[in-house]
Amino acid sequence: MKKIDKERVLLGIAAPLLAIVVAFLVTALVLAATGKEPFNAFGIMFDYGTKSDSQVYILNKGTTYYLAGLAVALGFRMNLFNIGVDGQYRLAAFFAAALGGALTLPGVVQIPLIILTAMIVGAMWAGIAGVLKVTRGVSEVVSTIMLNAIATAIIGYLLQVGRLGHLDKAGTKISTTPIPESSHFFEFPTTPTPIWGFIVIAIIAGIGYWFALSRTRFGFDLRTVGQSGSAAEASGVDVKKMVVTSMLISGAMAGLIGMPTLLNDSFEYSGDFPVGVGFTGIAIALLGRNNPVGIALGAVLWAFLERGSGKLEFEGYDKEIVGVIQGVIVLCVVIAYEVVRRYGIKRQQRQVGEKLAAQASNSDQQEVSA
Repeated sequence: MKKIDKERVLLGIAAPLLAIVVAFLVTALVLAATGKEPFNAFGIMFDYGTKSDSQVYILNKGTTYYLAGLAVALGFRMNLFNIGVDGQYRLAAFFAAALGGALTLPGVVQIPLIILTAMIVGAMWAGIAGVLKVTRGVSEVVSTIMLNAIATAIIGYLLQVGRLGHLDKAGTKISTTPIPESSHFFEFPTTPTPIWGFIVIAIIAGIGYWFALSRTRFGFDLRTVGQSGSAAEASGVDVKKMVVTSMLISGAMAGLIGMPTLLNDSFEYSGDFPVGVGFTGIAIALLGRNNPVGIALGAVLWAFLERGSGKLEFEGYDKEIVGVIQGVIVLCVVIAYEVVRRYGIKRQQRQVGEKLAAQASNSDQQEVSA
């Protein structure tokens, strides 16, 4: 049993490593074809990415990406493609920022209230897709894409002066009312810039994700439905309830994505609030194979690549080359997982065949002896 588990772990590690290696090889060929030195580019990225300020940037950015990966992975484990994480997180961050700017409560009360508001809004927005799926058979891919567009429209409508928008002193920027300093999240005083304290919440979320899926009845039911809905239903699991519940939890996790930026950096929601993070979470969840540790490594890698793109531009390289690396990684990781999965199946079949042959041989020898 231990040998089989060890082989599974090795095969699980082999897929993302193979994808990353192939991605860098493909990128090297692209750079060489355009007359650029590939290994020099990789060296620049590595040197810049390991500097102290870059390490802080990677951890802070990785915190946001990690939460996005967890939100997407929750849907994946249920065999649901929650492509609406981006809309859920932006709408949640907007309403949380509006609430935070409107209140002047003590930080110990207001901070949890802001976070809870974001989680509730994210859960409710994702829950719409879940309800549509179980009551009307609407694919969550279609409904969440449409909900992303609706979320953008709602934010655009409300983020105006006279509604929930606030014009800054310079008269050039519209945002929600800034959250008071007493409700800013704590930071780790590192140099030259601090590490956002919300990284602690992200770690707790990762532990909760692992515990819920691998150590609880709910997690067992969720994984069972994801593997075979009909089999789960036959065993007494309420599949429709699990679909809605999973979407609610995924949406609640999506609500946390914007909190590191809101409570540790911007302290308001404006037009330049990060977008597209939910889609990045899809790539990171795939790269991490829906495992909390793998997602963490994928988030760090993604943040590292983004950090390196800025330095490459100053060195005469096109920063879009990082987008090539990221895109190839996503493509390669899907292919690598399939290759490794098929190899694992063939290996197991061969081992089972060898054991059956050995048992048959032993039986024949016993009959001859008798």
